[in-house]
Amino acid sequence: MPNWIEVALTLDGEGAEAAADVLRRYVPNGVAVERVIPGGEAWPDEVIPPGPVRVSAYFPDDDQSPQTRRKIEEGLYFLSRIYPMPEPTFATVKEEDWAEAWKRGFSPIRVGKHLLLKPTWAEADIKPGDIVIELDPGMAFGTGTHPTTQLCLQACEWFCHPGVNMVDIGTGSGILAIAAAKLGCYRIVARDIDEQAVEAAIQNVAHNHVEDKVIVQHGSIEGFLTSARHFELGMANITANVIKQLAREGIQHLIYPYGQFIFSGIIHDQVEEVVAALDQAELSLIGQRKLGDWVMLITRRREP
Repeated sequence: MPNWIEVALTLDGEGAEAAADVLRRYVPNGVAVERVIPGGEAWPDEVIPPGPVRVSAYFPDDDQSPQTRRKIEEGLYFLSRIYPMPEPTFATVKEEDWAEAWKRGFSPIRVGKHLLLKPTWAEADIKPGDIVIELDPGMAFGTGTHPTTQLCLQACEWFCHPGVNMVDIGTGSGILAIAAAKLGCYRIVARDIDEQAVEAAIQNVAHNHVEDKVIVQHGSIEGFLTSARHFELGMANITANVIKQLAREGIQHLIYPYGQFIFSGIIHDQVEEVVAALDQAELSLIGQRKLGDWVMLITRRREP
């Protein structure tokens, strides 16, 4: 089996979003966007100033790798003419080590009042009242270190209660669906268009013993739009462009009128255009929360 090449660069939140979009064009296994947090600690209840974000991805070290590297370098070069960013680093990772390489810096962290996020391979100081979520994200997005995920986990503590059902679009590692189940939601459908993310989410759901509450599926919002099936709560921790596209496709139809839909993965400069798109989709802004450069929008579906 081939080795892998890691491409990585560290920059601020807005630049990270743009760089990730470039990498996604050429890297089939997904892109990790993680906040660089000293000591691995994250405190979402505090105002955190804009800080460094590490963007990384892996592609096979094979006959096509020089062409892939050149395309990535060219894409980032043209992007740098618009938005300053550092040179990417490229490193060869052995096949037996590549799946472990991204784990650097992922250690147990506390989010919100009760959630403790713990890698499956790490020990943690578990205290009374902790709700423990054990994760092995693989190459899927969602370790809890990124501000967008932390914001959504806070929202889970606010809105996920017994008797509530939820849909999670772009579930990644399954972290939000697992949190929702452990906080009391009785039925959660978690979807992702990335097959590796679906595989990781299924494994994490089983590892956290919530498979009786969480159904993981491959896909986006297709099927829901023509179905009578609705949810009280929706979450989508994705990107601004995807959120706007889903708004045009009718994502509001996934939830009941007056239900809440939480959107994250949005840079502060993108808020106005995303809010406008959601408003056109009968989703009214009722609140927002900011963490560093990133914003979470809380919306409610209007009566059609």
